[in-house]
Amino acid sequence: MLATALSRLRLVGFLEGVSYVLLLGVAMPLKYLAHEPLMVRYVGMAHGVLFMLYLLALVPVALDHRWNWKTAALGVLASVLPAGPFVFDAKVLRPLAQPKR
Repeated sequence: MLATALSRLRLVGFLEGVSYVLLLGVAMPLKYLAHEPLMVRYVGMAHGVLFMLYLLALVPVALDHRWNWKTAALGVLASVLPAGPFVFDAKVLRPLAQPKR
């Protein structure tokens, strides 16, 4: 499954998206509403690492598929939006992963 740069980007993108949603939807409310900041530390650290891995994984895919600057910029933009990696995967990455007919 992780044999190609595209499959690695899709996996890291999924994990990064989940970590961002958890950070904003669970950890931050716990911090500010329940005064329990510990989860922000762990989920935030995991999200930060996954964010950097996502950006690093984006580079070989962009080069392999000869993306123009707009597509590469959309990939970077997707990493900073809460559901961005899921949308980018559905609109850009999944069609690349489909076998050609």
